[in-house]
Amino acid sequence: MTELQSNSQYTDHTVNDTAQELLVKLRQKQGNWVEWGKAIAFLQKNGYNPQDIFEATGFEPIQQNQVIVGSQVYNALEKFGASEATRAYYGTRASDILYELRLLTQEDRAAAADLIFLHKLDVDEAREIAKAIKDFSRFSRPPQGFTKHPGDAVAYQAWKLARQNSDLQERSCLIAKGLRFVNSPTARKQIEQLLTDFTVIAQRPAPILPFFRLESDEDLPRIVPVVGELPLTPKDLRSVPIITEVEPFRIVKFAGEQAWVALPGWQVLKLAEDPVVIVASSDIFPNPIQTKIEPVIVVIDRAQREWDASSYFAFDNSGEVDFQWFETAPENTLLGKIIIILRPKKVLDEEFTKDCWQIDE
Repeated sequence: MTELQSNSQYTDHTVNDTAQELLVKLRQKQGNWVEWGKAIAFLQKNGYNPQDIFEATGFEPIQQNQVIVGSQVYNALEKFGASEATRAYYGTRASDILYELRLLTQEDRAAAADLIFLHKLDVDEAREIAKAIKDFSRFSRPPQGFTKHPGDAVAYQAWKLARQNSDLQERSCLIAKGLRFVNSPTARKQIEQLLTDFTVIAQRPAPILPFFRLESDEDLPRIVPVVGELPLTPKDLRSVPIITEVEPFRIVKFAGEQAWVALPGWQVLKLAEDPVVIVASSDIFPNPIQTKIEPVIVVIDRAQREWDASSYFAFDNSGEVDFQWFETAPENTLLGKIIIILRPKKVLDEEFTKDCWQIDE
């Protein structure tokens, strides 16, 4: 046995021993939820699928995802300056609240956690806070009177909504919310002005997001590798890499550095000059009537970088790709126009549809 083989087997045994030890700790609920998240992440990284972990420990797949993501958010708290009291509180509870901060930057996660802890907010309120901070982060510089403090970000959202609201009771509630969270004196002054200024600023409605959903198998073709043109040798045939499809969109990867996804030949896609795909989650888009969060792929035409008020765009948000509708021409660099947001195909019963004789009858 070579030294390399010996080291490989040793590593395999070590990983397996660690995995078995973590499964026992999870099953017995030893440690805190942050440790559970790290343990489950280790298990998944080393080949254990969520269903296997559920059967061995009792942690349901949705709970696994929550504690994994929540523990990642928790790791940012100390690194990026969250208070000791905040870290101590979230170290033993409220993984669901930290999960809501997953879409924020590392710095914003820590600041948001401090704000949520200070005001003793529940998970629904934490979700609203995270959205307000995320929306505020899209400004290249804060609006007049407001600062980058997360309290000002929440106050700005309340101030903006209050100015657009003609209902005095609702307007008063929004002003009170802004005053509750505001941090800077200048932002407080902006909000207090609404107590005497009852002017309603009409909100321009955002355009409808271009959501599509796959409805049939024909809409989702399978990608097959091409070996080449005859004559070919057995070596040519064997040299084609194995392709693994990643559901729900059958994204495929190979041994190189590129992946593809097969999309229907819709006209909007045919007209695109330079389309590219980004994989995302549907909850990053504003959609108040949407209740189900699911994976989506966002198709961007990189050739369309000229702003227009009827479209959503990908743009450079402090070095990260982000998506937004801009009511007026933005200062941010536009990276491309969103032409399709594709939801996965609805499947009622996959096992049933596999039985052709049942379908024929």
